[in-house]
Amino acid sequence: MLKETPQLAPDGQPYRISTLRNSAGMVVTMMDWGATLLSCRVPMKDGTVRETLLGCATPEDYLNQSAYLGATVGRYANRIANSTFARDGEIINVTANQGEHQLHGGPEGFDKRRWRIVRQNEQEVLYTLDSADGDQGFPGNFRATARYSLTEDNRIAIEFRAKVDKPCPVNLTNHAYFNLDGAQNDVRQHQLQLFADSYLPVDSNGIPQAGLKNVEGTSFDFRNPKTIADDFLSDEDQVLVKGYDHAFLLQAKGDVSQPAARVWSGDNQLQMTVYTSAPALQFYSGNYLEGTPAREQGTYAAYQGLALESEFLPDSPNHPEWPQPDCWLQPGDEYLSVTEYQFITQ
Repeated sequence: MLKETPQLAPDGQPYRISTLRNSAGMVVTMMDWGATLLSCRVPMKDGTVRETLLGCATPEDYLNQSAYLGATVGRYANRIANSTFARDGEIINVTANQGEHQLHGGPEGFDKRRWRIVRQNEQEVLYTLDSADGDQGFPGNFRATARYSLTEDNRIAIEFRAKVDKPCPVNLTNHAYFNLDGAQNDVRQHQLQLFADSYLPVDSNGIPQAGLKNVEGTSFDFRNPKTIADDFLSDEDQVLVKGYDHAFLLQAKGDVSQPAARVWSGDNQLQMTVYTSAPALQFYSGNYLEGTPAREQGTYAAYQGLALESEFLPDSPNHPEWPQPDCWLQPGDEYLSVTEYQFITQ
């Protein structure tokens, strides 16, 4: 189902809201502005329906938040240090939007664009976006597609594809925030399992300062399920960014059939499993969510939602030595990234 809002987006056109449904009763809504996930309602075993996504009350409210709620971000998700990188002896400067650094594709990234609907029905919606050579400083003309589908086994399946006509680093992701309790409460009471042996320490700006670090013996060891609150702010790597906001290099190594992470609601009534072809997940515990417009009650507080963003490691264009596939997309090749969030009632 597709509907247009009476409210107009910054380009003077209505927001176009798509609704996906499956036979299990799960309902997902999206809008074409930012190819943004708005809502994910999961039917529970007791007959209730649980909203699992953080979101705003109206489409216009999404323009007044900086948390990237549910948005598709790119060309390069996460951070590029000093908004610069080099390729074949050429220095490329991209547009800064977090101090001297670039975050999530720049000040006018893909979260702030109208994505065109190619096709849609109750099972899927396919968006496309064109980005011109030099957009936010990135080289080459760029075309992306984002396919969001709802499966019969309660998965939101996300498939990003992209092509370029000049070499360009590409890193597309969706920035959904989850709270599996379906309430504005502290997500640190959720349990998390991350199938990762190493994580990437960062400074207070989220910029990597050294290489990957083994999770063994640290607060970043989620290889066995652990309540997020258990080791919260227990070491300097967390204190620098007010909690968890770090990339974890996954054991699955791009195998989308292997789980990358699992999350359990605080009441243990709902589980979410994450699968991805990306090499890493950025686990963000919502450290700076305060003041973000909320769907129901005023604004969100910090730590009321968590993100598990599938992506390359942050600042990868400046770190070809890291043990992951090359983040540079070449003309004639196609970027492909698949991520699935599956919901299981307990």
